[in-house]
Amino acid sequence: MSLPNYYQDPNVLHINRIPHHAYFIPFQKGQTPNQLEREKSNQFTLLNGEWHFNFYESLHNLPDNFLNTTFAHKILVPSNWQTQGFDTHQYTNINYPIPFDPPYVPHNNPCGVYQREIDFELKPNKRYLLNFEGVDSCLFVYVNDEFVGYGQISHSTNEFEITKHLKHGKNSLVVVVLKWCDGSYLEDQDKFRMSGIFRDVYILEREQNYLQDFFIQYQLSEDLSQAHLSVETQFANQPEEVHFQLFDPQGNLVCEQTSGDFSAEICNLTLWNAEEPKLYTLQLSYQTEIIEQKIGFRQIQVKNGVLLFNNKPIKFKGVNRHDSDPVTGYAISREQALIDLRLMKEHNINAIRTAHYPNSPWFTELCDQLGFYVIAESDIESHGSSAVYIESPENSIFLNVPNPNKQEEIRQQAVDNFCYFARDPNFKDAILDRNIANVERDKNRTSIIIWSLGNESGFGENFEAAARWVKERDPSRLTHYEGSIYQHSQYQNDLSNLDLYSEMYPSTERLNEYFADPNNRKPFILCEYSHAMGNSCGDMEDYWQTFQQYAGSCGGFVWEWCDHAPLLPNSDKYGYGGDFGETLHDGNFCMDGLVSQHRIVHSNLLEVKNVNRPVRAELKEGKVWLKNHLDFTNLADYLTVHYCLSENGETVQKGQLLVNCEPNQTACLPLELPTSSEKLQILTLDYRLREGSALLEKDHHLGFDQLVFSEKMVKPELPSRPQAVIFVENIANGWQIINGEYRYRFDKLKGIFTAIEKNGVLMIEQPLDFNIWRAPTDNDRLIREFWQKAGYDKCYTRAYSTSLSQDENGVKIVAECGIVATAQSRILTLKVVYHILPSGEIELNVQAKRPTHLPFLPRFGLRFFLHKANHQAEYFGYGERESYMDKHHLAKLGRYQTTASENHTAYLKPQENGSHFGTHYLQLPNLTVTAEKPFSFNFSPYTQEELTAKTHSYDLVESDSTVLCVDYKMSGIGSNSCGPSLKEQYRLNEENFDWKVKIIL
Repeated sequence: MSLPNYYQDPNVLHINRIPHHAYFIPFQKGQTPNQLEREKSNQFTLLNGEWHFNFYESLHNLPDNFLNTTFAHKILVPSNWQTQGFDTHQYTNINYPIPFDPPYVPHNNPCGVYQREIDFELKPNKRYLLNFEGVDSCLFVYVNDEFVGYGQISHSTNEFEITKHLKHGKNSLVVVVLKWCDGSYLEDQDKFRMSGIFRDVYILEREQNYLQDFFIQYQLSEDLSQAHLSVETQFANQPEEVHFQLFDPQGNLVCEQTSGDFSAEICNLTLWNAEEPKLYTLQLSYQTEIIEQKIGFRQIQVKNGVLLFNNKPIKFKGVNRHDSDPVTGYAISREQALIDLRLMKEHNINAIRTAHYPNSPWFTELCDQLGFYVIAESDIESHGSSAVYIESPENSIFLNVPNPNKQEEIRQQAVDNFCYFARDPNFKDAILDRNIANVERDKNRTSIIIWSLGNESGFGENFEAAARWVKERDPSRLTHYEGSIYQHSQYQNDLSNLDLYSEMYPSTERLNEYFADPNNRKPFILCEYSHAMGNSCGDMEDYWQTFQQYAGSCGGFVWEWCDHAPLLPNSDKYGYGGDFGETLHDGNFCMDGLVSQHRIVHSNLLEVKNVNRPVRAELKEGKVWLKNHLDFTNLADYLTVHYCLSENGETVQKGQLLVNCEPNQTACLPLELPTSSEKLQILTLDYRLREGSALLEKDHHLGFDQLVFSEKMVKPELPSRPQAVIFVENIANGWQIINGEYRYRFDKLKGIFTAIEKNGVLMIEQPLDFNIWRAPTDNDRLIREFWQKAGYDKCYTRAYSTSLSQDENGVKIVAECGIVATAQSRILTLKVVYHILPSGEIELNVQAKRPTHLPFLPRFGLRFFLHKANHQAEYFGYGERESYMDKHHLAKLGRYQTTASENHTAYLKPQENGSHFGTHYLQLPNLTVTAEKPFSFNFSPYTQEELTAKTHSYDLVESDSTVLCVDYKMSGIGSNSCGPSLKEQYRLNEENFDWKVKIIL
């Protein structure tokens, strides 16, 4: 028996599927209904667990008797079959993993057949509904060898009535799942491509005339103190009366009514918001069933170009979140989801965009109760159409075409390709159906305040129809779709049903440009920004500052929440694109999360946390002022301020305060500020949660500020050192300088020290050379090409002239040097003065010139190869986690200790990590470094060459030495892996710079 060709027919979206409706679980009267404990319902039969399974490389290998064949395997439901040893993982971002030939999919279409027996006692006058909450990509359902129905939309519920197919006793349920169907063209999301039944499967026992759907709606009074609440019901057969009861957040009965559709006036409202997610409880009962639904009263609207929530402008401090786990794939339990939500709360994230599909139906229930604003996105992305080859080689988007008109023609053709499905009438119903599924299932969710039509699929008539339907069905929420900015060459976009203007990865300058134009009247939302790939998010503070400038800027959503790295087969290691034998893949572009695949917090998330802190301090007119950046909560009710005044890192005063400050207002901190001092004075303010919440414990650290009162350099405590008589000897191509217990060898051809000894022991194990290279970060992936073309990765130091002089103050060596690379012009011209003091210290003064035509430098400094015993360090700088000039808001300026191993951050794809910005001094057992101005340093078991060469952290080989890089400056991190170029102020781009540093061995 072959399968019908529904899977390649866009006119067949579903067969016998119950129409999309609100998600809820009925309980029997007498039970305590609780949607988050649905397994306790007597009417809920969960079918998760071990199923029989057969896997076929192609659906054409499916035997005629597949309903009654012998099953060779067992598989967990829910799961993805790729995580269970069948088929292989594949990661691709934009490109379709199949030929672009809609609506057709390859004949070699892998197929999984699932089977389990259900032992069932049928009850008279009851109906039975079989639910699949998520199946990728489509499913054919059979009960007792009879065809029940067909469905698609991977991340939405497919519900089938199976009453007439069931019998008393044992029943056979068979589900055939295909890897690809015509719907796959609309599911081209940036993720690992996995297949199978990956969400819960269950049967609901219902009444003959069961409540199929209900829609809770309300209108709030102007002052938000009252609501006109209505509930529209829909039954399977004919209308029926329902007994409604509404309870306030404290559990008090507010009103009750028996009617077909509920309608009531609710006074003295307690409003819902993400800071205080207060929920009412609505219970609906009829016949033998009772259903519970939580309700939060809130209002979202746009007025005068400003997004208002409960009449107040808010900023989304958001993230994009996939369902993802390195072991379970798309199959996510509530416990796993709660780990994500707890981490988000802990790091000051208040909003989630479901990227790019509806999450499990219970996920937004958690968001209702725990307090998150949600953009709920339909299961649509057809990004791969933009990568389709443009016909003529002359017009290829991959060629550099000097003719500007031709370039514009090529760009427009790419946009037209991007809009393929947005305009193809064959896919209009599918796009509308996916939006209907999104809205209908979650229309009663409080946390959802914006409907998103989908992601990266261009724009045209099909999305206009979807936007129109969404606005007509639910005018109480806002509509979003970033793809509306794309204009097909033969079509004029109608944006009238979209409430927000959205872009991905715009620069802060782009926001300035948008708000400078008075014709732009919609709020600007960044649905994706600050691409968190590898060592990233160096621009978070700049975005935050820009968001605050404009009332019409409502914030954004960082891409993305977690890294995607499944477990490698038969291994304890994890991989990204290309590690699973794929020929088509996008490498480690899936490693772009604020947390690792195991939910280990990256420094990116710590930067996000402190940038998003709920309160900020400012020193103004000799006083400390706090600004409350909460939208609905007084600071005194939310947090305590712990203050600490330090001098050169030592605490001289500390305490804690409650500060009465209304939302978005300022208050003066009643502190006596210090008088001027010759020491570095820092006031550190730590903000801690006053009372515990559902996800956070009392005294949870919410963020911090540091205010510096005197900009002084902190010096380490050093013992006095004996003065020695210095002797100079000529050696081949250099000098040997003997200074008591010290011996230095200097290479006149290179202009650097090749050896330094103390009491006959080598202090450096390789020459002390200048250093401009760093292991490229993921954000360096574009500039890296220019760095390498200029020879930055293979440069070396040479001297043009050297001279030595000696007096009672020691020995001075002046070296005129260049940093050069084979086949390239000189990168830097250096005048270096080495001053060897009688105490053995080395003062280094560098004057550097950089040609303007070369790309900015990754860094400039010195690299030390030290004995492995030199693996511990103390420093005064920004720590304890890695910090950079544009990514140090996560770090406090202070005194820290670390080791080379502890200082290394193990990104799965190795790259620059572990630097410390703003360092005053660095002290190792046998080495101290100070400078006139704060510097950066990096302390690692690995060389930058090793980090550059290796593609996985578990392949790294430690250096025989401890590697220390001391930098005049390290260029910033940014987020250019998928975002704007690194800002000029964060580049080491000076044409001339000086550096004075002291080395004490």
